Amino acid sequence: MLRAKSGLPRYCSWASDRHGKRRVRFRKGGVSRYLTGIPWSEDFMRQRAAALEGAEPQPSTIIGASRTLPGSVNALCVSYYGSPNFRGLKASTARVRRNIIESEIRSKHGDKPVPRLERKHINDIIGAKSETPQAGNNLLMVLKLLLHYAVEIGMIKSNPALGAKGYARRDEGFPVWTEADVAQFEAFYPIGTKERIALALLLYTGQRVSDVARMGWQHVNGERIAVRQEKTDKPLMLKMHPKLVSILAAVPRNNLTFLVTEHGAAYAARTLSNWFSKRCRAAGLSRCTARTAYASSP
Repeated sequence: MLRAKSGLPRYCSWASDRHGKRRVRFRKGGVSRYLTGIPWSEDFMRQRAAALEGAEPQPSTIIGASRTLPGSVNALCVSYYGSPNFRGLKASTARVRRNIIESEIRSKHGDKPVPRLERKHINDIIGAKSETPQAGNNLLMVLKLLLHYAVEIGMIKSNPALGAKGYARRDEGFPVWTEADVAQFEAFYPIGTKERIALALLLYTGQRVSDVARMGWQHVNGERIAVRQEKTDKPLMLKMHPKLVSILAAVPRNNLTFLVTEHGAAYAARTLSNWFSKRCRAAGLSRCTARTAYASSP
């Protein structure tokens, strides 16, 4: 799909209607009409496709989807995407939730009628995820939220996912880093190495990988470090462990984050987690990860 200089799809441009309101106008081959909604959104692109074919646009409804069947799972999902429930999510949370909805719900059950959903159907859906129990639990969580929204908009009378049971967590009681693990890692990666800095940040702040990836000198004030947790949006001012203070003393002050890639860029949380796991394996600690490191915080 070509993007014009205006940032809009091809054949679309910004224009003012007779009321002076700024809107998007489609023009091609004698067809000229205003398109509604957010540019590049699903509903907007359906209107553009209809305009390209010279067809009349389908009227928007609460579900905002001409290709969906009223009352279907597809209709529910499209409506949910346009609701404050979804639009109010953090970008990272929304991305994960949309991925689950599209890959596990719409692609497999999109045309099914929401009002006919029963507990047994939810149990069957979650039961099919026995080989990937954590994914099953994530799916159940999203189903509960999605069907709660369905109740809110009157698409269904009650939420059949409420009370449905997920899988017992297999990682409960998973061994965290021992003192011997830490000693082995530190012997393999001396002070000054990126690996040693990463372990110290995870171990002595007790923060998630996503938070550690964003830490830098600008967050340090004396022997305290400021953190705003990505997951909870909670601001913290943590007193740093003396060992962390000592290790950070060797870190250059010419980057925005303590940990940078080979190209000098900040790490994405997943990339940092994967990199750290590989470095653990190289040190002979195959069962150790970034997650278990911050969970081992003293």
